[in-house]
Amino acid sequence: MGSTFVTETVSVSTPATSANLGPGFDALGLALTLHDDLSARVTDGGFTVTVRGEGAGELPTGADHLVVRAMLATFDEVGERPAGLAVECVNRIPQARGMGSSSAAIVGGVQLARGLIAGGLDRIDDAAALRIAARLEGHPDNVAPCLLGGFTVAWTEPDGARAVKLTPAEGVRPTVFVPAELGYTASARAALPSEVPHHDAAFNAGRAALLTHALTSDPSLLFAATEDRLHQGYRAPGMPATAALVAALRSAGVAAVVSGAGPTVLALTEVPGDFAPGAHWHSEVLGVDDAGARVKGGMVEHAERGPVAAGRTS
Repeated sequence: MGSTFVTETVSVSTPATSANLGPGFDALGLALTLHDDLSARVTDGGFTVTVRGEGAGELPTGADHLVVRAMLATFDEVGERPAGLAVECVNRIPQARGMGSSSAAIVGGVQLARGLIAGGLDRIDDAAALRIAARLEGHPDNVAPCLLGGFTVAWTEPDGARAVKLTPAEGVRPTVFVPAELGYTASARAALPSEVPHHDAAFNAGRAALLTHALTSDPSLLFAATEDRLHQGYRAPGMPATAALVAALRSAGVAAVVSGAGPTVLALTEVPGDFAPGAHWHSEVLGVDDAGARVKGGMVEHAERGPVAAGRTS
């Protein structure tokens, strides 16, 4: 195997995420306390993936699995790939529901590779890890909170993605409403127009700025701060049940939004105890995950991992 890779098993826990959060399209994201657990070790040859839980029997089990693809892209950063990998995935994040399952796989793969590379933290720092993950995902809004935890603001510069991590206020109370049907980001993006009215863009700029303040300092402003005119309305005809639930929750005074590209709905403030979403929906109260993708084993078990790629504000 050579000296580039360590021999022990590395494991990582990756949180679910919700992106956009209403007005923060492709920029804002929140890490949630629902996790996939992944582990990997270097082998003498071949790529095998064992999947339990969400996606078992449906996801690839070889080199085309997203976790392996992310690992190989990360190994390429140091110019050497191992002969083989054995990967195990225990998935709890619902697949294709707008809760960051693909970002969890990508970030998990990047972190596993960093743990298996000798000196991986020094050779690939958090900023580089974020750039790799965002390049694979196509945008940084989900991978940033998955990697860093908490509430993140992400953007892209010529050399790749960057992000800052912010600490949510105590009054933020995430609840997810997950339907049985799947949703796909590509089809949701196809519903978006190539241009939007200037006044709608200005409206969202103000609401996104307000949302940053509301999430970190004053949750009483979350209802107004989660209004959106850039994407949710355009996507509503393709997922009418999701749009109807968002409207019903907001009518009850709850700061509710479409989670990512949907169809899951995210509430950021407390849901009334007598609110009934219907049998079609599974609801779960979650917390905010502050740690991000946590790694054990290999070269990173006791390392102090920088919590942000570009800076931290508490």
